[in-house]
Amino acid sequence: MNGILVIDKEKEYTSRDVVNIAAKKFNTKKVGHTGTLDPLATGVLVLCINDATKLAEILTNHDKEYIAEATLGIETDTLDITGSVLESKDSVIDEITIKKCLDKFQKKYLQEVPLYSALRISGKRLYNYAFDKEKIELPSREVEIKEIELLDYKIVENKTVFKFRCLVSKGTYIRSLIRDIAQELKTIGVMSNLKRTKQGQFSIESAIKIEDLKNDNFKILSIIEILNDYFKVTADDDLKLEIKNGKIIDNIYGQDTVFFIDKSNNPLAIYKIYEKDITKIKPWKMFIKNK
Repeated sequence: MNGILVIDKEKEYTSRDVVNIAAKKFNTKKVGHTGTLDPLATGVLVLCINDATKLAEILTNHDKEYIAEATLGIETDTLDITGSVLESKDSVIDEITIKKCLDKFQKKYLQEVPLYSALRISGKRLYNYAFDKEKIELPSREVEIKEIELLDYKIVENKTVFKFRCLVSKGTYIRSLIRDIAQELKTIGVMSNLKRTKQGQFSIESAIKIEDLKNDNFKILSIIEILNDYFKVTADDDLKLEIKNGKIIDNIYGQDTVFFIDKSNNPLAIYKIYEKDITKIKPWKMFIKNK
C-alpha cells in the first residue's frame, strides 16, 4: 500500500488524529501529511502512505487554496476564534474598504509566524514555548498571496465578518494573514473559519471523509499517478541495476529532474541535477529497494 490519500478533514480533528486513523487502517507507521490543518479548519489534508512519504517534501511545496472567514473587532492569543480573547471592540468597516485592502495583499511580503504553530525553533515547537510561557522572538518569512478575493461580507453585533478566497505559497499562515489585514485596516481581527479547498493538484472535490476511510470507500493514488507530470523514463535492466545501486549517471535526457520507472510500470527513483557536475544526475528520491 504505497500512495496518496486525500482527506476532507472535519472540525475538531487534529492533523495528527487523521494520520493516526490512517496508520491504524493500513497497519503501518509510515503515514505523514503535507501541511497541518488546525482543529478549527476543514478541507484538503494530503496523506502520504509508506513509500509515498518520500514525496512529502515535493507536495509540501505546492500552492494551497483556502476559503477563510475573518471577524474584525476581536483579538486572541492564537489568532483564531478558539483562543483566549485579549480584546474585543466594535469594528464596522464598509465593504469597499475591505475589497481595496484585500487587493493590496496580492503580493509577496514578510509574514510573522504565529506563536501557536508547529514550527520548530532551536528544536522546540513554537506552541510549546507558548505553553511554557517562554519568551521567544517570532520568525518572519517571505510568503506570496497569489490570488485573493472577497466572497461575502456582513456586520454582526457591530463587528465586520467577511469571507474570502486566497491562493497562497508554501508556509503562509491564514491566521497571520488575517491579523495583517486587520492591522492594515487599523483594527484587530481573528480567523473565525477556514477551509482548505486545494493543495497543488489535489482538490476538495476528490477528497474523502474520514468515515469513507473507515468504511473502505476510497482509492489510493499511486506514486506513478502523482508524478504524472514529471519527465518519465522507462529503465532497461542495466539502467535499473545502476539506479538500484544509487549510481550517479550521465544526463542524456536534458532535464533537471527525471522520474525512472521499470518495464512493469513500477517507480524506481527520481533523479535530479548533480551540483558538482551538471552533465550528470544523481538519486534524489529512491523507491526501489537496495537489496
